[in-house]
Amino acid sequence: MMTSLPIPVFDGHNDTLLRLELDAGSDQERSFFERAVHGHIDYPRARAGNFAGGFFAMFVPSKIARMKEYVAGDPANHAPITQNFALDMTQRLMAQAYALEAERPSVMTICRTSADLHAAMETNRIAMLLHIEGAEAIDPEFTVLEDLYSKGLRSIGLVWSRANIFGEGAPMRCPSSPDTGAGLTDAGKELVRACNKLGVLVDVSHLTEKGFWDVAKVSTKPLIATHSNAHAVCPSARNLTDRQLDAIAESGGVVGLNFHVAFLREDGRFNADTPLETMVRHVDHLVEKLGPEGVAIGSDFDGCLVPKPIGDVSGLPKLFQALREAGYGEELQHKIGSRNWLSVIERSGL
Repeated sequence: MMTSLPIPVFDGHNDTLLRLELDAGSDQERSFFERAVHGHIDYPRARAGNFAGGFFAMFVPSKIARMKEYVAGDPANHAPITQNFALDMTQRLMAQAYALEAERPSVMTICRTSADLHAAMETNRIAMLLHIEGAEAIDPEFTVLEDLYSKGLRSIGLVWSRANIFGEGAPMRCPSSPDTGAGLTDAGKELVRACNKLGVLVDVSHLTEKGFWDVAKVSTKPLIATHSNAHAVCPSARNLTDRQLDAIAESGGVVGLNFHVAFLREDGRFNADTPLETMVRHVDHLVEKLGPEGVAIGSDFDGCLVPKPIGDVSGLPKLFQALREAGYGEELQHKIGSRNWLSVIERSGL
């Protein structure tokens, strides 16, 4: 019988703010604080899964549609977007985060520093670290960056799987090398420097391999991939090669395990019948390359197809049970669950 382990999880990536925004006004609209039968995260299921918080992404789709209308593989989903369009949607998603905090301040809080994160988790509040996935909302002069920072933004993924003025994104293609296109533009390199100076984390997930190496050369902070996996296990363009993992390890960085089945499975298929053992294989490889301080969780809940054994956020203890059965001790489980993210965030100056 599976025993639910008390491993708190600080998650490197979820798209719950977008899910709430796109469900608003539809027959799937619901309160985050009530248990739902769709989506991956709500407050009751988060508590059941020992979910303590994480990077809450503000992702702007190229094609705005209700979640149930989304069609995977539609080229329109990867079309470029304008800065005004992206900024408007980003502000709406940030408003979703503020609304959650305002509705239940005793259980939800937006965190701006490492101290805030520790305080939230110690008082059993879900800690939200606001993150942009794809920097289209940011203007070339970085005025918007400073404004969003003042409102709580603390992490940016420079690109999603499309090009913008800062760089190119890797396609969601398997099998494929992540070396699929150009790296960062001059504006992208300046954005990395601006984030380093301001105190905003830079996420290398979704970058092409050239873009990754550009960040590695420019950034003075530990390299982080909030939601990426091992290319040696699943040869998707979205995953990280061993050479990239070596660079992350050398920088003292962290990689969050992505739960999307197409980034987990060796065949890259969209098949939810993916066993926990496949997830453990990625963790094994990441620990081998990054060490016990370099591996964390980056689920991509509410933005991906997760393995059936996990199902939603309430299934997180099943992964840690599988890790325990694979020989992972309690200390390492706690590092993977939350301590590694909290450590690298603090070491990055937040």
